[in-house]
Amino acid sequence: MTRIDFKKDLAHLYRPSAREAALVEVPAMNFLMIDGAGDPNAAPDYQEAVEALFSAAYAVKFKVKKTLAIDYGVPPLEGLWWADDMAAFTAGDKSRWKWTMMIMQPEFVHAATVRETIGEVKKRKQLPALDKLRFEKFSEGKSAQILHVGPFSAEGPTVAKLHAFIASLGGRFSGKHHEIYLSDVRKADPARWKTIIRQPLR
Repeated sequence: MTRIDFKKDLAHLYRPSAREAALVEVPAMNFLMIDGAGDPNAAPDYQEAVEALFSAAYAVKFKVKKTLAIDYGVPPLEGLWWADDMAAFTAGDKSRWKWTMMIMQPEFVHAATVRETIGEVKKRKQLPALDKLRFEKFSEGKSAQILHVGPFSAEGPTVAKLHAFIASLGGRFSGKHHEIYLSDVRKADPARWKTIIRQPLR
């Protein structure tokens, strides 16, 4: 059995500093993805999307373990966030937010495996969002990122620090606000939640 630790192998992407922002080159990677809109704290679509993503991701993991003898920890949930009018996003009008929730998949996971696995999950669970799930390559390239420790509601200063870092480089945003959730928010103290804040730039 081969065991893989993505957080270790991709430490430059998944273990950033909380003290200062840094530049990273993010390669193209495959993800399970679901798009949606609305307040993540209130929209049923959001919770359904997260449940479907994790159900599919764990099913893929166990299929790979059985068929390829490769074991790995399921990577963390990630989210792309934006609004048609970015003033709504920066002002915190969550009802107008749009999002893509996603979980990275290792390079040895192929589209056929994902399709087969989703079909198997559908037979066991009634998860409406499974029909919205897609397997897609996503690339950000040059990005700046920093670790935020604390509740999501307190991200403002961390985001401002990241944006100031990008401005100091003469950079401009070239992609969506990206968050990577390293903590299990169902169990961890909000004061200790760890979230990577990433912003692609040019």
